[in-house]
Amino acid sequence: MIRYLKCIAVGLPTWYCIGILAVLANQFAPEFGIKDLSPGKAIMWAYVGISVGDLMSGFISHALKSRKMAIFYMLLFTLVGVGIMLFGNTNTETKYYLFCVWLGFGTGYWAMFVTLAAEQFGTNIRNTATTTVPNMVRGLVPVMILGFDSLKGNFSVVESAAIVGVVVFGLAFYSSLTISETHDRDLEFTE
Repeated sequence: MIRYLKCIAVGLPTWYCIGILAVLANQFAPEFGIKDLSPGKAIMWAYVGISVGDLMSGFISHALKSRKMAIFYMLLFTLVGVGIMLFGNTNTETKYYLFCVWLGFGTGYWAMFVTLAAEQFGTNIRNTATTTVPNMVRGLVPVMILGFDSLKGNFSVVESAAIVGVVVFGLAFYSSLTISETHDRDLEFTE
């Protein structure tokens, strides 16, 4: 169960960036002094970054000979982008969309995350883990949004997003560092 939960936690930042920072982009516009932000454009630019990040994560993993360290470095890259996006000088629509590309690239480890989750489990339950872990991550988006919305009563939109981000990234960093390495591992085992 702990392995399973760690697998889920590793994927949370991807849907934090999409589900809060991109889908709810229009809520950030007033605080950043931007006339208008289109959630549709934010999602599109994030997926441009994700497409490149998904491709690059494989190369990074191969170079490091480690799936978990590739994910760790991509998480770090994403966290820096979130910090600058939320607390830097994101005062134009173009800058916001460029940050969406940045965050998309950083969270483009999705395919590797699913591979890592699959390789954590024996052949007797591998299929179940592989199909349910990404769905559990997606299923936690409403929980992240509920947390974000409830925090907005006492904090600004930016502060609320940052608090949710700290929780999500904290869980992801802990999990990515403590989960088993699966690069070049023999996968012929059962639980």
